[in-house]
Amino acid sequence: MNYFGMFLLTIAMFIWGSSFIALKIAMVDLGPLTVIFFRMLIASMCFLYFIKDFMKFNFTKKNIQLLLLLAFFEPCLYFIFEAKALQNTTVSQAGMITSLLPIIAGVAAGYFLKEKITKRLILGSIIALTGAIVLSSQATASHSAPNPILGNIYEFLAMVCGAGYTIVARYLTKEFSALFITAFQVFIGAIFFLPFFIFELTHLELNFTFNSVASLFYLGIIVTLGGYGLYNYALTKIEASKAAVFIYLIPIFTLILANVILNEVISFVEILASAIILLGVFISEFSPSKFKIKKVKKA
Repeated sequence: MNYFGMFLLTIAMFIWGSSFIALKIAMVDLGPLTVIFFRMLIASMCFLYFIKDFMKFNFTKKNIQLLLLLAFFEPCLYFIFEAKALQNTTVSQAGMITSLLPIIAGVAAGYFLKEKITKRLILGSIIALTGAIVLSSQATASHSAPNPILGNIYEFLAMVCGAGYTIVARYLTKEFSALFITAFQVFIGAIFFLPFFIFELTHLELNFTFNSVASLFYLGIIVTLGGYGLYNYALTKIEASKAAVFIYLIPIFTLILANVILNEVISFVEILASAIILLGVFISEFSPSKFKIKKVKKA
């Protein structure tokens, strides 16, 4: 087991967990797709310095097709669905749906990448998913979540796109650096979401307040640049099916941050559910043999 890769994945999940809260804050004053556009645009500006280095890569027709497919899955379709989801459902409910990604990605990785799906991985995924469902059951609808069922459907579609992204990224990390893959995603994302921004600019009342602008920079630099960079690099160390299991940590981090930043109260059941999720991740990622005490042979 690559512990450095696991550490990077944990940090990436914490960053992604915080993105739900930043998105909610930004979408109070701005249109959902406007938020995504500026997130991509700000991240793209951070990569301008590396353009010359990116041109040194060998671009084959197949690689270009896979890069476009990667961007089509995420950020294009993924963020359309996630933006719509957060307009209709609560942060905690959306977080629960993200727990389905490892199951989808695990099956896809087994089929397309021929990665081995162990019984331990399956058991851990089931336990973690159970905890995620219990965690989400504590969420209640509010004026900011007018249609939770529709929102959860959108989030599920986002997870399908996320699984496709994970599989394609696993192949591309063998050909390109994590930095380049992340840059390509945000460049394509900025171009893709530009027409949506123009539409919302002419049809919605957009208020660029301090909170919304600060959230945009956080989403563009920390979440997009940092989160995707860490995740893409971690995929060079860990198999896609195992890396996807870490998605179960997102609901926990989201719950904690919602309590700290939004002053939401965490119940005992939510704490218990979080512990179950952690147990599932532990079972999936750690082999019992790692903890056996090695016997020292006597001379």
